[in-house]
This record gives sequence, C-alpha cells and structure tokens, in this order.
Amino acid sequence: MSGQTLTDRIAAAQYQLTGSDMARAVCKATTHEVMAPKKKHLEYLVSATNTTNVNIPQMADTLFERSTNASWVVVFKALVTTHHMCVHGNEHLTNLTWISFCSGYDMSTFIRRYGRYLNEKAFAYRQMAFDFTRVKKGAEGVMRTMTTEKLLKGMPVLQTQIDTLLEFDVHPKELNNGIINAAFMLLFKDLVKLFASYNDGIINLLGE
Repeated sequence: MSGQTLTDRIAAAQYQLTGSDMARAVCKATTHEVMAPKKKHLEYLVSATNTTNVNIPQMADTLFERSTNASWVVVFKALVTTHHMCVHGNEHLTNLTWISFCSGYDMSTFIRRYGRYLNEKAFAYRQMAFDFTRVKKGAEGVMRTMTTEKLLKGMPVLQTQIDTLLEFDVHPKELNNGIINAAFMLLFKDLVKLFASYNDGIINLLGE
C-alpha cells in the first residue's frame, strides 16, 4: 500500500482538532506509506523533545498507540520514529522505549527483532543511567574512567545490547524496502558507537 490512506488523514485531522501538533507529527511520521518516516516530521519531533513544555508521556502514548496498529507499515515506522528520537532527541526518551505488537505481520521477523533491540536499549539505559551510544568516548570518556565495580556490571549489559542488535540480520536485497533501510541505518550507527564503548571498557579493564 502506498500513499497516505484516508485513515491516515482522518487520524492527523483528529489530532489537529485537539490542538496536539506533536501527536499529529507522530501520526504523519507513521503513515501507511511504504517509505521511511519523512525527515520534516522527525525533525519536528526531535525539536519538540528539547523544549521545556513538551508532553513526553503524551508523545510516548501516541507512539505506543501507533505501534499497536493493524498495519505492519505503521508499526515498523513507529519503531523507526522511536529509535530516531532516542538517537537525536532528549536522552531520557530512551527510558520510555516499550514495544508491543502482533506477531502476525508480514514483516513480523524484522519488527520482532527491532522491537527486542529497542527494549534492550531501554533496559541498558535503566541499568546504567546513560545511553551507551551517547556517552563520551576516548581517554576521558565514561567507559575509560568508570570504576571496576561499575564496569563489571556494565560490560555484560553492553554485550547483550550489541548481541541483540546483531540479531536484526538484514540482507542487502531487503534494504530496498525504505522502512527496513531506515531502521538499518539507525542500527548501524548505534553499532559503531556501541563497539566504541565496548572497546573503551575493555581498555579500562586491562588497565592500559
């Protein structure tokens, strides 16, 4: 299915009538169009998370609502939108990541693996009180200056997050799907940063 459906337009109009520009942007980012969420809607949402008057719980509720939609397209785009906001928006959004979806979707394998990773990312944040992908790296970074006790707690958490990410296991031909491609790019960037954190942790453990 391509193009915005009547359902998409009605949902967006309902949010507009209630005065919720943020919820309307979530709806616009998660339409039935088989393509990545549009950049302008993602940018609006990211910007909104960095303002003092944004209603984060309402944003979370709207994303959760979209993640339980009957369409795999809407669900997958809700996950991508959530991930994008965790990467580029207020860091505390990472702690609000929860995914619920039916296993009967056409893309259920990708959705299940992606949802599992986002939940693992949220779990790691709750365990460590920071996002491994967003901490400072290098000699003065968080993992290099962490105490041994906390490091021994954090490294298994980090390893599990990396392992869960790698389970996404997409094949090149599947990247032609715009939504899968958008998810893959976010995952790839996370992986680079996670490996950097892991490397810093190992250097710290070895005392180099």
